[in-house]
Amino acid sequence: MTDAVTSAVTARPVRRVVTRAVLAAASATMLCLLCLGGVALSLLGGLTGEEAPGYTLGCGNGRLVDPYGILPDVSGLTDEKVRNAAIIIKVGQNMKVPPRGWVIGVATALQESNLTNLPHLGGRNDHDSIGLFQQRPSQGWGTVAQLADPAYQSRKFFEKMLRIADWQLLPLTVAAQRVQVSAYPNAYAKHEPLAAHTVDLLSGGASRAVGGQLTLRCAAVGEIAASGWTIPLHGALTSGFRTAARPGHNGVDIAVAMGTPVRTTAAGVIIVAMCNAHVGSQGFSCDRDGGVWVRGCGWYVDILHAGNVITRYCHMMTRPFVTVGQNVAAGEVIGLSGSSGNSSGPHLHFEVHINGDSSRFGAVDPLPFMNQVGAPLAVAA
Repeated sequence: MTDAVTSAVTARPVRRVVTRAVLAAASATMLCLLCLGGVALSLLGGLTGEEAPGYTLGCGNGRLVDPYGILPDVSGLTDEKVRNAAIIIKVGQNMKVPPRGWVIGVATALQESNLTNLPHLGGRNDHDSIGLFQQRPSQGWGTVAQLADPAYQSRKFFEKMLRIADWQLLPLTVAAQRVQVSAYPNAYAKHEPLAAHTVDLLSGGASRAVGGQLTLRCAAVGEIAASGWTIPLHGALTSGFRTAARPGHNGVDIAVAMGTPVRTTAAGVIIVAMCNAHVGSQGFSCDRDGGVWVRGCGWYVDILHAGNVITRYCHMMTRPFVTVGQNVAAGEVIGLSGSSGNSSGPHLHFEVHINGDSSRFGAVDPLPFMNQVGAPLAVAA
């Protein structure tokens, strides 16, 4: 099993509800304003002595909706940890770092210190590491006194991150590793769902937005939301999830032209890349168009993402461009749309599964799921 698989599979088990304690902590400490769609996002001033600029949310709203119980466990977010996460976000705001950077910063701090401002411990410490990001005076991050300040630490983290070419397009674990140069480079990925949810708690849903500066909006093809998710392709929705006419339809169909590039919706590892087509007990080639009399997904790919989420992409026209065990980034082209397997015309059949369950029992409606992560799929034809 690869490190990426291990990180995703061993991520903190999900809970069915957002704990009241965290919501109470966020409001009781007055760290943020939970705003609704279209209302300016602004953390309250005072954390670092500066006024936070406002952002207009162009995607989603501030309500914490969890229709499938997939939000990560936030019971460990004490008042101190919530405050430290808010400082990271506020410094990012003041530096005009897009929200994707806030998620990367919070995820990094979760891995390095569990969002705790660890003090200088002298000889007992790991290589003189200090604070939320375990930055080292001996490596030029700053003095011991400077690194005692979470705002200073956050600013130094973002300064280095912003120097990384195309950092917003990189998997979170890659971007974080290029800043931190950690001995455990694959450890950051497992914190991405909790980091995105924490950003949402403190900013009214900013992890569902794409872009930077003062304009935030939902992800389009080739764009990645702050949550790390994007859409696989753009097209008209022609068949929904488990409709009355098709109760066994465990995904949605998006009509596109033959040969349209299909992109992975989030960073992850390929766990299936194969042909699945048959007529009765006889196999059927995936290198030709299928039909309604053919069973199976045709050429298809399954990807395991952080948080034990699996996405499935069916009916590709040729063998997928990826292989089992390969790590992929969000937005990476994994194949071309087609009509192989059980298909009546060119389209992408797209599924989302939770709890690491790739069977029909783990399938959930992709439309609300993708809306929640800031990457709406399509409109009805």
